[in-house]
Amino acid sequence: MRKLLEERRWLVYAIVAGLAWGVWGVLAKFISANINAYTNHVLFSLGMLFTLPFVLPRCKRPELNRRGLVWGLVAGVLAIAGNVALYLSFGAGGQAATVIPITNLYPLATIIIALLVFKEKMHWLNGIGVLLVLPAITMLSGEALIFEDPAQYLATFALADWILYALVAMLFWGFFSAAQKVTTNHISAEWSYVAFVLASALLAIGFMAAGLVQYTFTNATLVAGPLSGAMNGLGVLAAYAAYRSEGKAALVTAVAGAMQPAFTIVLAIMFLRESIGLIECAGIALAILGSLFLSVEKKPAAAPLISNQTVQP
Repeated sequence: MRKLLEERRWLVYAIVAGLAWGVWGVLAKFISANINAYTNHVLFSLGMLFTLPFVLPRCKRPELNRRGLVWGLVAGVLAIAGNVALYLSFGAGGQAATVIPITNLYPLATIIIALLVFKEKMHWLNGIGVLLVLPAITMLSGEALIFEDPAQYLATFALADWILYALVAMLFWGFFSAAQKVTTNHISAEWSYVAFVLASALLAIGFMAAGLVQYTFTNATLVAGPLSGAMNGLGVLAAYAAYRSEGKAALVTAVAGAMQPAFTIVLAIMFLRESIGLIECAGIALAILGSLFLSVEKKPAAAPLISNQTVQP
């Protein structure tokens, strides 16, 4: 078992990322819905700053280079742009029942990039895993309208601003996951995370300077906001570690993306006493089964044996 975990270290990190983001999903329930996206981001950034003392001691100066730092900053900007686009979608009239299932499909964008741009190769069982986790993500979105009344769900679609913002959020998050993989090709997971937090902090300062941040919020939001930011940051760090451990972008994002809502639901049942239906139960089962298929890797071809015998003419 230990050997298997060593060989699949990326999978362990991807599941940890899903767990951290799952805790973030529970904490986010305590954040007031009255604050805007920019205020939410400032609180998130504050929480991530508190995680830096645990990460900076592991950062080694020789491992840092300009290209990796730039990609880390780009990844941070993409993630935050996706967050803002999500809130703009809600502000433009989008309902959670229609917006969340769209944005949660961001692993699909990452998978396409991984296959077409990164030229990643997958085991055929990984393909089955992808086909399992993508519907699982939608089933675990917490918004079951797409399954309970598909006709009504589709009737809400039109060329409106909210759906454009939702699609932008999905694409930005997909690009973010791909940028994470590129970043770890150049610098360590720790430096990648520091660059991400730096981008987040700089944008938070920019939002404050532009007067976009609200400074009136509840005590629960003041506590839950930074805590959820810290957990979100730990999830990002774990994802970077998964990519750094030679995890493929297509597989890491699919596992983490499927396990995140699964963990959120389980934790909400345990600590918030929420209940779930058959759709969510089926989604959890598909997420776990799909992750198992995604954990299968091709064994490297054995090197040909070289004979010591001298070939006679």
